[in-house]
Formats: sequence, structure tokens, C-alpha cells
Amino acid sequence: MTSSTALTEFQRLEAQGSWRERPDARLREVIVSVGEATLTMMDPKSDRPLSHWSLPAVTRLNPGRLPALYTPSSTAPDETVEIEDPLMIEAIERVQRAIAAHRATPGRLRGVVTGAAVLVMLAGLVFWLPDALIRHAARIAPPAQARNVGLAVLADLERSAGAVCRRTSGQQVLDWMSPDLIGADALIQVVPGPLNGARRLPGDLYVLGSDLLTTAPGPEAAAGHLVATRLAVEDKAVTLDALRHAGLMASLRLMTLGTLPRDAMEGLGEAMLAGPVPRPDLAALPPAFAPLGLSTEPYARSIDPTGAAVLPLIEADPIRAGVEPADLLTDAQWLALQQICAG
Repeated sequence: MTSSTALTEFQRLEAQGSWRERPDARLREVIVSVGEATLTMMDPKSDRPLSHWSLPAVTRLNPGRLPALYTPSSTAPDETVEIEDPLMIEAIERVQRAIAAHRATPGRLRGVVTGAAVLVMLAGLVFWLPDALIRHAARIAPPAQARNVGLAVLADLERSAGAVCRRTSGQQVLDWMSPDLIGADALIQVVPGPLNGARRLPGDLYVLGSDLLTTAPGPEAAAGHLVATRLAVEDKAVTLDALRHAGLMASLRLMTLGTLPRDAMEGLGEAMLAGPVPRPDLAALPPAFAPLGLSTEPYARSIDPTGAAVLPLIEADPIRAGVEPADLLTDAQWLALQQICAG
């Protein structure tokens, strides 16, 4: 396999760039596209090609600095393009390393070493490029798109934990309390089955099991689990986990079409319930609970009713230290929340 053939692995990879045709020309926004052996600069409005560069001759003028600055020839660096996208930069550099390895080996060993270099590059593509594309999809997903991913995960979770409880009065209580606890853009849902805590899904979506509402004397335990879950995992992390489950093709579809295949999250809900509940460092909880006027003891005892395994958390309860406890809900609101799965 020649290095030119190997370059086909990067076809259809695109990124934004800033292109200058000559030193005295104005900087122009373009779409940079990797072809079989070329970099193509295209007008983003008309998709009209503006310039074609031979990929083996492309030279980076500022190694190690961002944005990366490239020119089509080191001997006449009049035309340049700036690229900030890390995926595109790494792809160009990987290809050029493979080309350099191919050119550097003379004599009878050239074919052997070239083949080995291509195999290494292909192996790198097999193991690196798919995950890099999935990470890219998770990183650039806008909030609405991430919420759709979370709703797809929730739909699969419903198969094991039961359909989301939709009693209006209870959901109104959740919508009322969520901005103060976990953020104005968060959405809290309740399922009938036990979750052993709260779960964070992509798109700032949180799920509680009804057991936290029906067995607790007040809303403090459920509120504590929501805050702890927010601290334990970031939204981009759960989005990445979900897209890794969905796979490369589903992630590419999300990036290009904005939608996921119907069965993309199949099995993820069951896997989540079978795995451990993500929990933050216990030492991080009292400082997070204190500004909310939230006691750590109800949360701690919902994890271990004896308190033995969570004694430091109980002893560091900010309410014991004199913090004024918040009135999370009225009696009527708490009753409505407890009955969210009824009828």
C-alpha cells in the first residue's frame, strides 16, 4: 500500500479555517477538507473550491502553537491557512509522519518499512480515529442535541425502571426546585423503579427513583442525591459515555444530521442500573450543600442507614455547624412530589 492510498482513511474530514491567498490579501474564512492526497480550501457559502494543496508538501510554520499555520510549500510560504480544530491538526500530522517514514527508508528495506509504517498508521486509525470522532461529537453537541441524547437514554432506562411518572402536580414541584439545586437548564424526571440514588443523563437530565420519595421523611435525601450526582459527573462526560455506547456511525449521524438511530441507546439503561452509582468525594459534599442550606445527614443515611460508612459526612453536616436549613418544600409540595407516580 502506498502512502497515497493510506490517505484515503481521512476522506470527508472537514474543519473551519482562515485562509490567506497571499501575504497582502485579507484573511478569509474557509472550510478545509482532507481528500485522498490534498487539502482543499472551500468557500463555506457556495462550497466552491478556492485552493488545492498537495498534502505531502504541506508544511506547518508554527509547530506546537495554536492556531496551526500551514503553507502548501516551505519554499514559497505566501499562501497560508490557520486551523484550530485539534482533530484536523492531528490527522494532518499523522499522515505527514507516515509519509516521512516512507521517504526516509532507502534501499531494499524501503518496502518492508513502508508496509510496517502503513500498518501502524492503519492500526492507529482503527483504535484512535473512531474514538476521536466520538469525542469530537460529544464535545461539540449543543445543549438541545445533548438533551435529545439524554432522552434517548431515558427511553431505554424506562424499559428496566418503568415509564417516567408524569403526574403534573409532582412534576411542577420538580421544575420549581431544580433551578436552586442543580441549575436553571436542568430537567428532573422520576421513574417508578429504584435507582439507588439519582442518575445524570446527557443534556442536564436527572433521574430519580420513586423509592427516594416514598421512603424518606422529607425531600432532603432526594435533593442531596441530585446535588451529589451533579458533582460526581459532568454533562460532557455522560454524553461521551452515551455516544461511545451508540458507536461511531450513530455519532457521525448525530454530527451531520442532528439525530440518532432509533435503537442507538438500546441496552444502555440496563447497563447503567447494573453498574455502580457515580458518587463524588464525600469531602466535597459539605461545602456544596452549605450554600443551599442542605443537610448532608439525610443523604448519608440514604446510602447507609447505620451511618457507619458515611460517618465523616454526618459529622461534617453544615447544619450542625450552624448553617440555616432551607425550607425546600412545603408540606403540600412534598405530598405532591411523593404522589408523582400515583395514578
